[in-house]
This record gives sequence, structure tokens and C-alpha cells, in this order.
Amino acid sequence: MQLTDFNYTLPPERIAQTPIEPRDAARLLVLDRRTGSTSHRFVRDLPDLLEPGDLVIANRSRVLPARVFGTLRGGGRAELLLLRRLSAGRWEALCRPARRLRVGDQVYITEALSVTVEAARPEGVRELAVRAAENDRADAALLAAGTTPLPPYIRGWTGDPERYQTVFADAEGSAAAPTAGLHLTRELLARLEQRGIAFSTVVLHVGLDTFRPVTEADPRQHAIHREWYSVPPETIARVTETRESGGRVVAIGTTVVRTLETYAQTGQPEGWSDLFILPGHQFALIDVLMTNFHLPQSSLLMLVSAFAGRARILAAYQEAIQLQYRFYSFGDAMLLL
Repeated sequence: MQLTDFNYTLPPERIAQTPIEPRDAARLLVLDRRTGSTSHRFVRDLPDLLEPGDLVIANRSRVLPARVFGTLRGGGRAELLLLRRLSAGRWEALCRPARRLRVGDQVYITEALSVTVEAARPEGVRELAVRAAENDRADAALLAAGTTPLPPYIRGWTGDPERYQTVFADAEGSAAAPTAGLHLTRELLARLEQRGIAFSTVVLHVGLDTFRPVTEADPRQHAIHREWYSVPPETIARVTETRESGGRVVAIGTTVVRTLETYAQTGQPEGWSDLFILPGHQFALIDVLMTNFHLPQSSLLMLVSAFAGRARILAAYQEAIQLQYRFYSFGDAMLLL
């Protein structure tokens, strides 16, 4: 297995710069994992593509206003991407320029708000202590100064920040959206229910690996950063009931896959996941996956290749490029049956 096995060439104009409206008007490339056959639908067709008795599971994590800008003591601009809250007034963040942010350095965000570097970690990650005029509200002040952290390949979009949240997001903690869930609407969820398809949720707070490429020539040497997850008891019960009755578990996005597969491996309904899913992984709880199109050589492309087969995924990507599908976070989706 080599990193180059997961490469493909994407014309820049295929990277979606704006979300489509309404959400469920996104195109949906349907791939049959058994035969390799493809068809072309829309996300709004999802109720017709699933069966009564299936269970749809989505990630209800909400994106933090995690991008914060400030000024260095000696001048110059600093950018902080908040990854997770470590404790009251302490955060882990991806910082730029990392070479100028050493232990003890400060970034001034407003006259009454600053952060101090407490620890330096590899790849630009720093542990920060927040200082505010009212230190009991330091975390709230930091988030109030932040903006929605859109991926770097989306340039110039100034739409409603809620469009980068799922309609069911209520558990704040992600540094990026679980993008497959962005396609679902309240009306679509109601139509699924009317067809006898259940809906449930998990939480996985998206962290650094959404932004961090795989660089090792052998992907098996790549280490995934930990992300916090939770599988509620009612979701566990529904998964068990669905599988026992012959229904399918339908994951909306790779974060749901990692959450449920971590639970299957550990038996722990919540905790920290560092599960890196590569081809050869034996899936325990996932039968169907709806997912967006992912970056070349990314851990997410490797995950969907593990689920549907690398050759079939790359062939489907080429078909999607030829048919002018829209790629990445604001783009179209695939349904892997």
C-alpha cells in the first residue's frame, strides 16, 4: 500500500466554492459496491434509495467559531484554529506562523483578550492559555472573537455561517463541519420517517486530521489525531435492533463511520478515537455510507476506499469529474450501497 495509490487529478473548477440551495438539491452518485455499477440521482431521492427498516445515523457535532486572528508582540499577524478545549481557559490550536509562536509568547486578540503559548507540539499545534478582562468568561470571549473556519480551498464565500452547520447540529465542539450531513433538510428527514426509515445521531468532534494531509509514503505509518466521540444509549439500541431485524445501518459521513467502528472495537460508548481506517478493515456496524468527495491522498479517501474498494472509488471519482460533479465540503455526494 502506497500513498500514491490514493491519488487523482481534480480540475480546480470542480471544487465547490458555494453551497447549493436547497441543501438536498446536491447531486448524488450512487455506487453499488457489489457490481461497481453507478447511477446518478439527487440527495432528495434518498428515501427512495433506502428501504423501510433502515437506520440513518448522522453526526450532530456543531462547528465552533474556531478561527481567531490576533497580533504578535513584535508585530505581525497570527491565526489560531481552535481544535479543542482542554480545560477552562486552555485550548489546543493549530497556529500560524508556528515558527514565531514559542512557549511563553503571546497573541493579542483585543485590548482585553490575549492568549499565551503554554506548550509547543509538532505540526504547528500549540496549547494556549486565555487571558481576558473577566477570566471566568475567557472561553466565551475567545469564541466571540472567532469566525467560522471554512476550509482553505473555499475562497471568498461570505454567506450565512449557519449554512456550514447541519440542521441538527447542537453539540458544539468541531473545528470543521461533518460535511455529508450538510445535505440533509428537516423535510428530507420527515420523508425518511414517513417511509419507515429511522434517524439517530452520534457525536464526533472533528479535529486536526481534517486539515492535515497524509505525508508518509506508506499510509500505514500515518497516525490519526484523537477526536472525542459519543454514541448515545438510544443509538446503540437502534443499531442493535436494526441489524437484528435485517435492516441496514446508513452512515451519513465518515465521522459516523469512525464513531461506530470505534465503539464496535472498544465497546466504549464515548471517549477518544484515533481509529485510522484503511483498505483491509473489516466493518462491523456500517452497511451503507453517504459521503462527500474527498481530497487526493487523504485519510478520508482511504476510508471510503476501504468501504467500497479503491479501484471502484477512483473510477467513480473520474466519472464524477467527467460529469462535472462538485467536490469537497460544499460539493455533491456519493451513496455507497
